[in-house]
Amino acid sequence: MSKTIEHWQVRKAAIVHAEGMVAAQHYLAARAGAALLHDGGNAVDAAVAAALALGAVEPWMCGLGGSGLMVVWLAGEQRAVVLDFQGVLAARTAPEAYPIDPDLPETLMGFPTVRGNANVEGYRSITVPGAAAGFDHAIRNYGSRPLKTIAAPAIQLARAGLSVEWFAHLQISLAMGTLQKDAASADVYLPDGRPALPESRISIPGLADTLEAYGAGGAADFYQGDLARAIVADLASGGSTITGDDFAAYSVLEAEVLESEHRGTRLFTPGATSGGQRLRDCLAHIASHLPAPPVAPTPETWATYAAGLELAWRNHNRRIGRETEVGTCTSHLSTVDRHGNMVALTHTLLNRFGSGVTLPATGLMMNNAVSYFDPRPGYPTTMAPRMRINASNMCPTIAVRGGRALFAIGASGGNHIMPAVAQVAALMLDFGMDLEAAINMPRLDASNRGSVRVDPALGEAVITELGRHYTLEIAQRLVFPKLYACVSGVSRSEDGSVHGLNDPSLPIGGASGPMAFPTGLGAADPEAGVRA
Repeated sequence: MSKTIEHWQVRKAAIVHAEGMVAAQHYLAARAGAALLHDGGNAVDAAVAAALALGAVEPWMCGLGGSGLMVVWLAGEQRAVVLDFQGVLAARTAPEAYPIDPDLPETLMGFPTVRGNANVEGYRSITVPGAAAGFDHAIRNYGSRPLKTIAAPAIQLARAGLSVEWFAHLQISLAMGTLQKDAASADVYLPDGRPALPESRISIPGLADTLEAYGAGGAADFYQGDLARAIVADLASGGSTITGDDFAAYSVLEAEVLESEHRGTRLFTPGATSGGQRLRDCLAHIASHLPAPPVAPTPETWATYAAGLELAWRNHNRRIGRETEVGTCTSHLSTVDRHGNMVALTHTLLNRFGSGVTLPATGLMMNNAVSYFDPRPGYPTTMAPRMRINASNMCPTIAVRGGRALFAIGASGGNHIMPAVAQVAALMLDFGMDLEAAINMPRLDASNRGSVRVDPALGEAVITELGRHYTLEIAQRLVFPKLYACVSGVSRSEDGSVHGLNDPSLPIGGASGPMAFPTGLGAADPEAGVRA
């Protein structure tokens, strides 16, 4: 890879507010969540509002057709909660129906691809999605506003249609080969057989009505009511084995909370099915090999960070008995409210545009999470009927010190996620960096793959030190390919003010403090009061 491809420098400034914050991978989703804070809602309300909005403005990454993990810090109760709303295989899943094709490349998860690419593209790559259940569970148990109110900004965005700018055009173009295989997706995203052009606006038929029905009926409608019947009928017509019984059987797990400690701070992540254990292993290595951090990071600091990441991934690969994904298309958002509650929420369709399938009756873009499972027998991730996703790189993380939540962070980017989260967390806790400095800091990426990737912006001294220990890939942090993950985070200062920021590598990402959601979006999306 070239040391220098682009000759500009991009940096994002954090948004600061006194009452709360939402950071997300699209600035309008941040605004949607911030509108709930403006109306008196809490961090959970804001997180779900932003997540639903992302399905309308970032449909290549996430939506109700996907799944994910959420960490919630309940300030009043002084405890963390983890919600697992990962996808589940159909009861009629038969591994023999997914025969391996040795002539095809591995999936993004590092598994063999099967004949016809059926575990990666199309209706047979879809699992029962968990996002609709996870969001509803979060609101009913920890939110403060009705789901109908929370869904309102997303409905408005879906009715206005997707405003295509150059970044959306890029995402559609990258997935064109998959999208053109599905008639409904091709109609939406490939007008005249070509990717929708910048400065155009495209409508996703049925999506606004689906969001409205979900807002009114919640998970009950989505998994057992009219919405469920419409979804299952579309799935069946496309060749999926998912049934109404599979939808009705879906449940959210209040899962294990994995707690780590670093520099006197408690970090809460999901358990073994996430990147949380790798984060714990990495930070433990850093603490033992860097017991007294210098005033600022040195070349030796970055070598210690790289060694911690390599160790964490070696342990992970040994535990799970497989290779790990090389990159996925995921979305992360973080929220904090005026009471100090925080949410770190990561959800995904897995690949860019998931399965490539848009369900005709509901407008939902569906996941391709069957590719989370190994088609070979004898592995912890081997596919089996009604099996839930049990291995993911998602690493939503909340840090708490002295009973006060300090920050909530997470990222998108497959196996780049945990290294990015670990570095942002370590820079804040080892060196007292604020959120803005830590997220903007150049990074390295290491995952026990035989080489370490380093951003040349870290400087020649760091590159020289890392080169003493590792084979290096010198690569800038770019919009595409995204080689260092995309972090979204919020933090809370001693004075109670809150900060929010999305990664500088994502041009449409942003943060927002509490403010009313705009009405009448029209042709030009509102940007006042929010910074990308």
